[in-house]
Amino acid sequence: MSEDLLSKLDPMISMERTIQAELLLLLGQKPSHGYELIQRLNDSDFKSGEADTATVYRNLRRMDKDGLIQSHWEIGEAGPGRRLYELTPLGKQSLDLWSQFLTLQKTKLQKFLQAYKQYEDSLAKGENEVNKS
Repeated sequence: MSEDLLSKLDPMISMERTIQAELLLLLGQKPSHGYELIQRLNDSDFKSGEADTATVYRNLRRMDKDGLIQSHWEIGEAGPGRRLYELTPLGKQSLDLWSQFLTLQKTKLQKFLQAYKQYEDSLAKGENEVNKS
């Protein structure tokens, strides 16, 4: 996808919805049940804090409805059935888009931090000149 198209989509993708990207990545790595996904999400390095169970399941339902993932019930020998979630081809495309979006955000943040460092350096130089007087 071109950067031009990605930049048009930029405002449409909320950083608050990064849980969707995280879930897509985890499901791309391995189909999982909801409880296992929550555990893997909590153990991941890119998640801050504990994942809210209701938020995870709400996102899973939405992604299933949107065709990004598919799910089916697995009946085990012991205990109740559990829903197994897996990534679809459309979900893989969405994950690719998320990766491009996050890469663009990373670039913007790096530019901001570089400009901030230059700003701090200019302040330090200005203070040093004032202190020499």
